[in-house]
Amino acid sequence: MRAARWSAMHPWRAILAWIAFVAVAVGLAVAVPTQETTDADYRVGESGRADTMVEAAGLDSPDTELVLISAADGPLDAGAAEQVARDVTSAVEFVPEVVSVGDAQWNADRSALLVSVEMDPDAEDAADVTAAVATVQADHPDLDVRSAGDLSIDAAIGERVADDLGSAELISLPVTLLLMLLAFGALIAAGIPVLLAATSVAATIGLLAPLSHLFPADDSVASMIVLIGMAVGVDYSLFYLKREREERAKGRSTLDAVEIAAQTSGHSILVSGGAVIASMAGLFLVQDVTFSSLAVGSIVVVAVAVLGSITVLPALLVKLGRWVDRPRVPFVWRLNRRIGRGGISGRILRPVVRRPLVALLLAGAVIVGLSIPALGMKTHSGTLETLPASIPEVQTYRDISKQFPADAGASAVVVVKSDADAAGEVSAALEQLSEDAVATGRFVASGEGVQTSEDGRTSMLVLGMPYQETDPRVSDGVHELRDELVPANLSGLGEHAVGGGAADEVDYMAKQQGRLGLVIGFVLLLTMLIMVITFRSVVLAGVSTVLNLLSVGAAFGVMTLVFQHGWGSGQLDFTTPGFVINWLPLFVLVVLVGLSMDYHVFVLSRVREHVGRGLPTKLAVEQGVKDTAGVVTSAAAVMVSVFAIFATLSMMEMKMMGVGLSAAILLDATLIRLVMLPAIMVLLGERVWWPWPPRRPRGEVVSEPEPEYALSR
Repeated sequence: MRAARWSAMHPWRAILAWIAFVAVAVGLAVAVPTQETTDADYRVGESGRADTMVEAAGLDSPDTELVLISAADGPLDAGAAEQVARDVTSAVEFVPEVVSVGDAQWNADRSALLVSVEMDPDAEDAADVTAAVATVQADHPDLDVRSAGDLSIDAAIGERVADDLGSAELISLPVTLLLMLLAFGALIAAGIPVLLAATSVAATIGLLAPLSHLFPADDSVASMIVLIGMAVGVDYSLFYLKREREERAKGRSTLDAVEIAAQTSGHSILVSGGAVIASMAGLFLVQDVTFSSLAVGSIVVVAVAVLGSITVLPALLVKLGRWVDRPRVPFVWRLNRRIGRGGISGRILRPVVRRPLVALLLAGAVIVGLSIPALGMKTHSGTLETLPASIPEVQTYRDISKQFPADAGASAVVVVKSDADAAGEVSAALEQLSEDAVATGRFVASGEGVQTSEDGRTSMLVLGMPYQETDPRVSDGVHELRDELVPANLSGLGEHAVGGGAADEVDYMAKQQGRLGLVIGFVLLLTMLIMVITFRSVVLAGVSTVLNLLSVGAAFGVMTLVFQHGWGSGQLDFTTPGFVINWLPLFVLVVLVGLSMDYHVFVLSRVREHVGRGLPTKLAVEQGVKDTAGVVTSAAAVMVSVFAIFATLSMMEMKMMGVGLSAAILLDATLIRLVMLPAIMVLLGERVWWPWPPRRPRGEVVSEPEPEYALSR
């Protein structure tokens, strides 16, 4: 109230202050370089310790670019292929970033030739190597000459992510504006929420630059800021603007309408924003660089959106006055007037209020049915198969893996650090370990054998596994190696650790599962506490928590059906990987618990408002849901549309995030908030407010008249 009143009384100061804030924040992104995450930030457990030992000893594999030579059509001419291999060597060996070029290697059936190019450790990209290979390809159009590797794939993915984000922003803005036009029927009113959301996102991206020196920025954080920022920024403005227009429609002055909106919708925005921030703060408990980065980005963008909603938004509404409803879109304006407030929802709500138990059982059956597939959800880190095949470098690397499958499976690395004079004994023990491991059938020997650092203090053995990375037997092999084989062969020979890609996945999942319960408990308890403090009802807080879990369960079920079982993969243009990327379920959970509170708090605040005026709970529920249904529907339409845009992008993480969030918000705003919540409240009656029911006025209760929509009077 105080913030809104000050902004309303000093509108130009508030507007200029917001513009200055956004400008300074955006300027920070230019003045302060963003600190991005490094490989060391992702190291976890024993595998992380092994990676550190390998890097310190200088045994880590250098970045390489692989050049694949194959026939463009028909059988491969061996002589021509070997000549192209020599041309490739001549073209790339003088590139400054190239350290050495290996001998060309044939695959098993001599249908492809491979040239390995070792890059300088300080090389930032492989653009010159790619250009040199392209020149050779141009000289030999009858052959297929392509390159891919660590640096080129990373660069291609970074470029694709930037393109995806640009596409999402380009599409989401006009879509959101169109939805706001349908909601308000006036261009200025439609533009205000979009403008506030866009400036909130821009300011957050700027603020993230200095914050990244405390919490390094993960590659996915920019996507998340756009996703969450556009959704909550529009929602909060929509809540506030709808209430202000409603109060003006009752004949109140613009200043009075703004103050009432601040007291009601503004309070709901603060509570909703606090719930989202509390939920996202739970990600810090995972103690993972990705989750910490996502938490910082989410918290900042929500806080900025809340700040804008309670400061610059009231100032804009006061300055615009009734001009906020200009220029009108004639057909949409008349349609909104004809439908009225809660016109459509009232038809849905009547049978729910009349037969609450039946409505609850039917809606609950749908939600539970969608949640059941989540019980069989499989998770795994992203692999080569989850990257878009439309990226040429990714497709090239897939082809290399098919043509040269020896190192395509999972692998584990055993590292031993000891005294230099024990290097011979350690090497012998590692060779014996290799024989014992191969004898189990879970491992295959590596052609590299035992590798020892220059100072003789660190030795390393790479063991391949005859399984794909996602095979559940990979985890069993890592545990057998750590629990039985390594202790039996390396006991007393110094410090040792098992790392590699297979062990990385095992350690990451162990850490996430160990903290999953802690995060869920923290988020649910904190949001429940917020609900108790806000609505002074333990029962209502418990109901909210259960409904939040049902939303999450349904979202997980949809993600499992789509990405694990392949439902709709053709429409969404992807090949199912057979699993959900491992960091997404926890992220989706905390985001949904926070975002679902937007509608929940807004609806319940209006219901409690009616109860406080003397209406019985059943009538208050019906009237409160009708009053807020239009706003909730409009807000949900924006969220679902923005999230659905991300589901159409090429990166698999963005697809999964978009599908999970859009499905959950759609179900949450319809079946849960429009059917299950009112049905439960009607069934519980006055008991829903236990133990501190709202104070009711004495005397006769007079129903509040429906507002007029002729706002130009």
